Amino acid sequence: MELENWLKTASCYIHDVLLENGYSQDTAAYLNLLVNVAVVLVLIFVLDYVLRRVIIRAFNIFSNSTKTSFDDHLAQSNFPKYTAHVIPFIIFDHLIPYTFSGFPALELFFRKATDIYLIILVVWIIRSIIKSTKAYLRTKPYFHDKPLDSYSQIVIMVVWGFAILVIFSELADQSIRTFLTTLGAASAILLLIFRDTILGFVASIQVSVNDMVRIGDWITHEKFGADGDVIEINLTTVKVQNFDNTITTLPTYSLISDSFKNWRGMQVSGGRRIRRAIYLKSSSVKFLSEEDLNRFSEIQAIKSYIDHRQRDIDKFNRENEIDKHLFVNGRNQTNLGIFRKYCDLYLNNHPAINKELMIMTRHLAPTPQGIPLEIYAFSADKRWENYERIMADIFEHIIAAVPYFDLEIFESPAGSDLKGFNG
Repeated sequence: MELENWLKTASCYIHDVLLENGYSQDTAAYLNLLVNVAVVLVLIFVLDYVLRRVIIRAFNIFSNSTKTSFDDHLAQSNFPKYTAHVIPFIIFDHLIPYTFSGFPALELFFRKATDIYLIILVVWIIRSIIKSTKAYLRTKPYFHDKPLDSYSQIVIMVVWGFAILVIFSELADQSIRTFLTTLGAASAILLLIFRDTILGFVASIQVSVNDMVRIGDWITHEKFGADGDVIEINLTTVKVQNFDNTITTLPTYSLISDSFKNWRGMQVSGGRRIRRAIYLKSSSVKFLSEEDLNRFSEIQAIKSYIDHRQRDIDKFNRENEIDKHLFVNGRNQTNLGIFRKYCDLYLNNHPAINKELMIMTRHLAPTPQGIPLEIYAFSADKRWENYERIMADIFEHIIAAVPYFDLEIFESPAGSDLKGFNG
């Protein structure tokens, strides 16, 4: 009570002195107002400056003495600075009735302005805590690939939404319930305005719960031309750094509305798949004579296979009294069959192929370009550049080996092939 009486007396001191010295009522009132405002502003700014320096320094000393890094992130997010602003403006809010005594309109304006600023200041403090929490969790291995940006944005949006409701309530002198009722009537418009945000919010939850994408995953999204590593997931967008170092930004909800490829399964598996075919001319496929078999037996990798296989074939043909004047009678080896086995053995002996995963050489359905012979295996090294080198090494050898089996690779004729063609 004594403080209140002293403030009333102090706020009218200049006014009373001016009246005693013959100034008019209006002049005394306005000059008193100017002096009051000046004194209060100087007081508030000095107090704010001192508190800011003291609190920031004290917080830095405290954070340096603790083992946790959370308070370090708080210091970097301006948490001490925002906190230091609270006390001066609370004091200013209490001094408003005395500072603007006799000016009710100005008193009302500054009271509302101060209340609104304090609301925004509280939001900034909460936001700094949220950002510090996000930065702190990023240092933990468990949260390294989690979409923390989406979670933090959701919480910040909720805080800002509630703060805006309180601000409007303060400006209109209406309760928050009244504003919520009004917003309910305008929900259709709000849904239209915040469509992408709402879709992104739902998508972020589904992506996280279903573990569809993590930061660091290699994804391919053909619709948006994205092919690279995910570097950021937030409420509305996902950033992908492509392998040419360009950045592709795609909507978060596209991860649940469109089809995309996540290569994480390959990266955590035992190998990266090699699946590629060469096309052989069907006219080069033939049954093998004894002379052909002797010639192919000089290839060390398949000598034992040819001998073992031929013994089984000869035994079958004898037991069934097969007439071997024609190759088509009975069972026979073909150059394509032996080449297929050669590819199998080559893959099984290749040091860069994972032997614990499937290794297979197979025929696909014949095409106008010939017979596709497909290699299906997994490289032990999953890194892209090494994977490409391994696959190139395998197919360079296989392509070079084709003529040794009297086979030919299909190839469309080039211009030089047609020079001597006269029709």
